Amino acid sequence: MTAFTRPLGITLVALSALAYSTAGFFTRLITLDAQTILLYRGFVAGLFIAAFCVVMEGRNALRAAAAIGRPGLLAALCSALATILFINAFRLTSVADVVILFATAPFVTAAISRIVYGVRESRATLIASTVALAGVAIMMGGAGSGRHLLGDLMAIGMTLLMSIMIVIVRQHRQTSMLPAASLSAFLCAALVLPVAAPFLPTRHDLLLLVLFGTTQFGLGLILLTVGSRMVTATESALINSLEVPFAALWVWLAFNEVPAATTIIGGLIVFAAVLAHVLIPQRGRRSEQHHPLAARQLRCRRAPS
Repeated sequence: MTAFTRPLGITLVALSALAYSTAGFFTRLITLDAQTILLYRGFVAGLFIAAFCVVMEGRNALRAAAAIGRPGLLAALCSALATILFINAFRLTSVADVVILFATAPFVTAAISRIVYGVRESRATLIASTVALAGVAIMMGGAGSGRHLLGDLMAIGMTLLMSIMIVIVRQHRQTSMLPAASLSAFLCAALVLPVAAPFLPTRHDLLLLVLFGTTQFGLGLILLTVGSRMVTATESALINSLEVPFAALWVWLAFNEVPAATTIIGGLIVFAAVLAHVLIPQRGRRSEQHHPLAARQLRCRRAPS
């Protein structure tokens, strides 16, 4: 690890949030149903990430794919299921419920890291996550709230699955999980195939689907997978909360929908929380703190064979 590792990781995860935030922009422009969009987007993204892996790994691409092992397969499955739950949750519950539940991801991630791997997140990261969650809640305050249990359960499941995926990528940071990201996209397409309508779309929709699959899903997943290896799992989830104000900004710029005052105030709070955490020096910051069990695991990993 170098002095530039964490800043680079923060930048990549933030760019990932920016890429993911364009989902609403694309779905408004494409005339197909949600499951068919997921089918084409997943297939295009899978090809895009696979091509990126080949470029990066060259002749070692197949070896890199085999190296992900069971952790990579689990991360891919979690990511694919989370993507499907995320899209369908919007159809069954309010946008406010989905977004606020997803904003709890830093806390879910911290809990999983603590319970499974013994990683104790810094107090500063948890405080920043709390402030960001409050900002998201303010943003969604004017959106109304329709309580629909199934949709809320989907949003909770999506949050849990994404948190597990981020933790796995972080804990196995010595292994490139880009092949797992490609597998995740293909799995997403395969899982929705039985309920999608895989007819040939119009040229306009096909162009948008290619852009959707490459710039939003494919590029976003690449940036998140690579960046999550360089920062703590909870920090990655915290920085991903930038997706919410970014999404509102895209809608504002592309469709001239002026956001409510609560949206602007909440979005600024989210930005401030993330920027403060990233930029303000914190005395005695430790990116990951381990309890004795994790320390023993770390020593075992470093012990010569």
